[in-house]
Amino acid sequence: MTRIARLEARLLRVPLTRPWAADVTSVGVIVTEVTLTDGSAGYGFAWTPQIGAEAVVALLQHDLGPTAIGLAADPEGVWATLWTHLHEAGSGGLTTIALAGLDLALWDARARAEGLAVADLLGRRRDRVAVYGSGVNLHYDLDELLAQVDRWIARGFTAVKIKVGKPDLAEDVDRVAAVRERLGPTRRLMIDANQRWDLDRATVAIDALAAFDPAWVEEPLRADDLAGHAELARRTAVPLAVGENLHTAHRFEEYLRAGAARIVQPNVIRVGGITPFHRIAALAIDHGATLHPHLLPELSGPLALTLPQECLVEDVEDAGFGSLGALRDPSPVVIHDGYLTLTPHVGLGLRFADPIAHGDPS
Repeated sequence: MTRIARLEARLLRVPLTRPWAADVTSVGVIVTEVTLTDGSAGYGFAWTPQIGAEAVVALLQHDLGPTAIGLAADPEGVWATLWTHLHEAGSGGLTTIALAGLDLALWDARARAEGLAVADLLGRRRDRVAVYGSGVNLHYDLDELLAQVDRWIARGFTAVKIKVGKPDLAEDVDRVAAVRERLGPTRRLMIDANQRWDLDRATVAIDALAAFDPAWVEEPLRADDLAGHAELARRTAVPLAVGENLHTAHRFEEYLRAGAARIVQPNVIRVGGITPFHRIAALAIDHGATLHPHLLPELSGPLALTLPQECLVEDVEDAGFGSLGALRDPSPVVIHDGYLTLTPHVGLGLRFADPIAHGDPS
């Protein structure tokens, strides 16, 4: 039986072409490599935009690596064992982000051994998936925002997502109205409050913004406010979306059971990798919810091709690893005319350049 022989991890800082805020000018990528007892290897990564990257490296090097050595190279069995091992440091968050680094590397190793892309190893159900344009754009003025929307339209996107949560609700209304006018009635518009409202503020804001037919309102409240989301869902007919800051299948199940969201958005890295991502997808189906993965189209896009239900993949403008010059090989996906398809590759197809094109300050 093939077992884990070694796990290595190192941190890269990848500069962003379009900073997400004054203090978010790069993202942290924790590159992982697992070596198996038969001499084969798998390559994965963990990710966090700004906070905790060094802590994730430490968890991989000092806690996950030594414990994983000698375990059978089965990602699902390894995940359960190591989640139990790390649990005293937190059931999710840094611990599951670190677990993703090993989980992805093990899935990559398995697919490479078969000469397959991970999507084909898992069972591809479709050849393309629709993509929506997304931007970290609350700090954009209206002209900049509309110019971004125009770029998405020119790329063939039929759905876009913008940020809301200005101190003055009237400014949010004006911005959403202008974007809706630019999109026309047939393209989908999603809005993301990034946890900026309390329950009463969210109730008023969503009531005001509902006139522009949002497909969903994302994270209207503090992400861990289960009771608040459940109450807000009772107050509005606009679908609520949560998930980018939920870190375990258990938390997703609690939200779904409470009727606190009709749309879930697991981030493949934050929940711990492919293994728990598929469990969350099954939970969404069981509860009649829709799943749209959060960020990372070069990872979430191929996985979306394997899901039983169709979904949308999020593409944050100019934030793909390929466009940022962070990959040593061509991107495993291409986005054209509003759809994502695969390019020829094996495994995840995500090996990071060393050093990356913009330099490796780690």
